[in-house]
Amino acid sequence: MPEPRPVYLPPDPLTPKRDITHQHFRPGEHVVVLKGATEGRLWGDAMKVIAPSWHTPTDENGWRLLNPNGGDRSYITAHPRYMVHLSTRCPECLVHQKTLREYLIPRVGTAEEAVDCHWYSVTALNQLVHVDDL
Repeated sequence: MPEPRPVYLPPDPLTPKRDITHQHFRPGEHVVVLKGATEGRLWGDAMKVIAPSWHTPTDENGWRLLNPNGGDRSYITAHPRYMVHLSTRCPECLVHQKTLREYLIPRVGTAEEAVDCHWYSVTALNQLVHVDDL
């Protein structure tokens, strides 16, 4: 996919309020961190859950994730509310994905060009953080 076009929208109001526990995910599962949209569908970074890890920005249990694309950030830590299952048809994750799609698509449209909403950044400690959790 070509480099996504940046779009600076207000932070999504859904992810920071998502009530999901650390136990919802297991090592070896594949997840996605939803970052934007393209062609009327959500897109994001697909990763593999590796091990429990403390998420300093939220001061809560998080997960260490492996980015299969590697690079200088092959491993990051993320809070469970940022992740959506890819490897299972999890009802809670499907509901979150549907609700986020209904929120985002009317704001960014259905163009072929990928849009990155810039709701996430990575700290110096390789911890993914949603803008509302900074």
